[in-house]
Amino acid sequence: MDEKSAPNAFLRGGSRTLLPDEERLHYLPNLEVDRVKVLCGNCYEHFEASSETTLIDDRELKVFVWARRTFLAE
Repeated sequence: MDEKSAPNAFLRGGSRTLLPDEERLHYLPNLEVDRVKVLCGNCYEHFEASSETTLIDDRELKVFVWARRTFLAE
C-alpha cells in the first residue's frame, strides 16, 4: 500500500454489523474535514472529527467518532 492510499483516519463507534472493524480504517485526502459519511447498505453512518489520534500498526490515525445514521430516500 502506498503512502497516498494508506489509512490516515479511524472511524470509532456505531454499528459493527453495518461497519465491521476491517472497514474502519480509511484514507482521507483532506484530514481537515469536520465529518465523514460512509455508505452502509441502505444508510449512511456519519462520523465527526475529534481531537484524538490513535496508533494502529505504527501509524498515527486521526479519530472520527460516530454521530448518527441516516437512511437513503426511496
